[in-house]
Amino acid sequence: MRLLVAMSGGVDSSVAAALLVEAGHQVEGATLKLWGGTSDSGCCSVADAEDARRVADQLAIAHHVFNFSSDFEDQVVNHYVAAHAAGNIPNPCIECNRHLKFDRLLLRAAKLGFSAVATGHHARSTRDRETWHLRRGADRAKDQSYVLSMLGQGQLAHCLFPVGELTKSEVRARARALGLRTAAKPDSQDTCFITATGGRSQFLAERMNLHPGQMVEASTGAVVGQVPAVEMVTVGQRRGLGSGPGGQRRYALAVDPASATVTVGRAADLLAHQVELDRLTWVDRPMPWGVPVLAQSSAHGEPVRAVLAGAGAAGRAVLAFAEPQRRVAPGQTVALYDGDSVLGAGVALR
Repeated sequence: MRLLVAMSGGVDSSVAAALLVEAGHQVEGATLKLWGGTSDSGCCSVADAEDARRVADQLAIAHHVFNFSSDFEDQVVNHYVAAHAAGNIPNPCIECNRHLKFDRLLLRAAKLGFSAVATGHHARSTRDRETWHLRRGADRAKDQSYVLSMLGQGQLAHCLFPVGELTKSEVRARARALGLRTAAKPDSQDTCFITATGGRSQFLAERMNLHPGQMVEASTGAVVGQVPAVEMVTVGQRRGLGSGPGGQRRYALAVDPASATVTVGRAADLLAHQVELDRLTWVDRPMPWGVPVLAQSSAHGEPVRAVLAGAGAAGRAVLAFAEPQRRVAPGQTVALYDGDSVLGAGVALR
């Protein structure tokens, strides 16, 4: 097969390319130029692109650079800023996968005559007759199926995840054996366009107006303090909110930028019985109401038992938890599983 490997400059995508070369495929590499601003972390630096190019040279494969920076600005960065302005907390890696790596890149690969795109994600895809399934990676600690949970049949039919069957230690061992320059390179942990020095607050302050807000106690409606920027507060946040009566810690229960208000309360007040999901996607077909699922609301969060209780407004879904759970911050993706197989995903509403 003629395969295009998305090479980020990390060890996982380097080994993914190497494995496909060893398997006898006609392989070429591609690095995406996404973020054109300052970056001191993440996966979009000039050094990362150079690492990808040098690994491609080591493997004797062609290496391309595709400039998708305009789409990245529109679909990921602007979405991130707009979400914060609305009091939501988005996941930029999921939006990047949704719009860039598994949309724009797949379209580019098809136009160039490639059969499929491979990435270094720790996830597995399997096929049962005509149906593709997305499953957790073999290394549960490094599993990345959550950030791929928006994929459907059309994408999975043209995607490969070569390192999904390996643990991270096995990936690094394979890289060392091949002498790849990325063998000991640390994993990317942060959002590529948020610098470690400036952080989220500086990034947002440069792109939107931040507004001071008031803290309102949920039980009494009384104003109990101020926050310097309401757009920077996250549902579930503890830091910077002080303490209530008897020294009880305060937590953010809701954020409303329109009224510049953060509703605060006790940890027990964060517990919710359900969450409404929007922007639903399914790996195969929609699940019927009443089906039990496992719900995961962060990349490395623990899945919890839940039930698709029924449709919400405008075709949205209501997810009912088997036991009360901490509120999911609006804007966060909730991935739905059956065992280790992804069923679909949705974005939490208020």
